Amino acid sequence: MDQVVNKTVLSNGVTILTKQMPYVRSVSMGVWVNVGARDESPEENGLSHFIEHMIFKGTRKRTAYQIAKEFDAIGGQTNAFTAMENTCYHARVLESHMDTMVDILTDIFLNSVFEATEIERERPVILQEIGMVEDNPEEYIHVLSGKNYWGDNALGRSILGSPENVLRFDATAVRDFFHRCYQPERIIVAAAGKLHHQAFVDRIAPAFENIQPGNGFPQRTTPSGSRHVDVCHRQLEQVHICLSAPGLATTDPARFAFSLMNSILGGNMSSRLFQEIREKRGLAYAVYSYLISYEDTGMFGVYAGVEPSRAVEVTSLIGETVRHLTFSPVSPGELRDAKEFTKGNMLLASESTDNQMVRLAQGEINFKRYIPLREAVDHIETVTVEDIQMLADRLFGNDQLVLTVLGPLSDDVQFENLIRLS
Repeated sequence: MDQVVNKTVLSNGVTILTKQMPYVRSVSMGVWVNVGARDESPEENGLSHFIEHMIFKGTRKRTAYQIAKEFDAIGGQTNAFTAMENTCYHARVLESHMDTMVDILTDIFLNSVFEATEIERERPVILQEIGMVEDNPEEYIHVLSGKNYWGDNALGRSILGSPENVLRFDATAVRDFFHRCYQPERIIVAAAGKLHHQAFVDRIAPAFENIQPGNGFPQRTTPSGSRHVDVCHRQLEQVHICLSAPGLATTDPARFAFSLMNSILGGNMSSRLFQEIREKRGLAYAVYSYLISYEDTGMFGVYAGVEPSRAVEVTSLIGETVRHLTFSPVSPGELRDAKEFTKGNMLLASESTDNQMVRLAQGEINFKRYIPLREAVDHIETVTVEDIQMLADRLFGNDQLVLTVLGPLSDDVQFENLIRLS
């Protein structure tokens, strides 16, 4: 089930991980940094994401056009993402082009110049990205929900930053944040596919072992979720609803039960929420539950988009369905199906070099080791009906629901009462 996994730590703390998948023809590589939007001050909010854009805008030996052209010329797929707790620059190519991929990713990560002229060109692009999210209510409701649940903590801010911050960032701010936060002990280079570990290390190490330590790292603070209702009025066709409750940290021993509980509640088309709200009553096209986990905290959420006159009814149904788990155990059949669904998704995803590259890095970031698939499957198999009910009582039994509503409504009193009584 698992192929050979190897790990090398350079003298400065940079970690290199590889997983051999000899039956594939590609290699996926990611340069990960355990730095994200959570590590920004209010004035810096958006800098991690800004840097993600700027990494591809030119180095001392390549222009932005040359970077794009060289990747295209080898049929490579490359991208990047910024999250709350980490940032990743990644690519996937045929194994015959691995050296070229390594050279480009190493160059853009270590030698980006962050020129002022390129920053000015990219600034309106990021402002457009912020505008796109705000124009898409199904995305924007999650931004509002995070702010409502996490409050003033950094976890409650948008990863993209505010337009005011983006307009203010200059080359000095970008370079200072990059050199201060992109410290070697927070960097992981992960690769999976048709490769050999030592050859990959020999290719990577000379450049990455020259990264110098930074001058300290900002302390992450653990927020406490709040309990209230926030109705954001906007003239839309639908009302968008997010109901939030406490979740689990990434390393919590109950995380496997948490994943199964999510599948049962709203994680697929046979889930309780999907069947009750969409299939039986026809009240929503989109309804689902989701999990958000960080190193020290987490959140469980449910989303639905509904016709305005049915918003109160659907909110009540969501609350009832979630709270029902606290006093009524799931059936053995439901739990069995959730286990098969979760294992199936996990094992199917394992055939992807991208997925395996991500698992390598996340295992190192969160657990300081690779978690074999067999170990994860074994943990899933041991979850019991009682485990699900105890977890539901732990998360949903203390009247800690938070509701965020976006749409053509203005009265939050009826929703407040629903949360109190649900």
